[in-house]
Amino acid sequence: MKSLLLSFTFAILSTQALADGQHHATSRYAEEAGREIKSLSEADVDELTRGGGWGLAKPAELNGYPGPSHVLEMKNQIGLTDDQLQKVQQVFDLMQARASAEGRIFVDAERKLDAAFRSRTISETALGELVAKAEASRSRLRFIHLAAHLEVTQVLDPGQIAIYDEHRGYSK
Repeated sequence: MKSLLLSFTFAILSTQALADGQHHATSRYAEEAGREIKSLSEADVDELTRGGGWGLAKPAELNGYPGPSHVLEMKNQIGLTDDQLQKVQQVFDLMQARASAEGRIFVDAERKLDAAFRSRTISETALGELVAKAEASRSRLRFIHLAAHLEVTQVLDPGQIAIYDEHRGYSK
């Protein structure tokens, strides 16, 4: 009797475990299905079209190449001279204008890729072209942001970069 009860309990628990496993099949992307552009959130679209960084310059930022927007935010802590402030502002303004224009191109490319899948008529050839356009734009965006970090680093002295890194939490 004890063995039968143990077998019965094991069978019920196994069945419950299998049933529970079926309920966890919901995709982690399910909430994104209602997006206008499935690959981009509204916040992503806003960031990209206003010329924001979107995390594209992390290799520079995390390796001691300060970004222009953060340098401008921290101008007093870093001790920017008037000349440095003017140069960093110019780098920032140009970067933001270029990134905003390219961001709109990237968002449009992602919108077209999404629409092609939504139409259910996409071919492999069209897919290749759409992906190539989106990735070329993303590459240009990344270059724009990384190049701005390079330019700003040439304006600052090593002491200012060290202060920047410390305030950003990058110092060791």
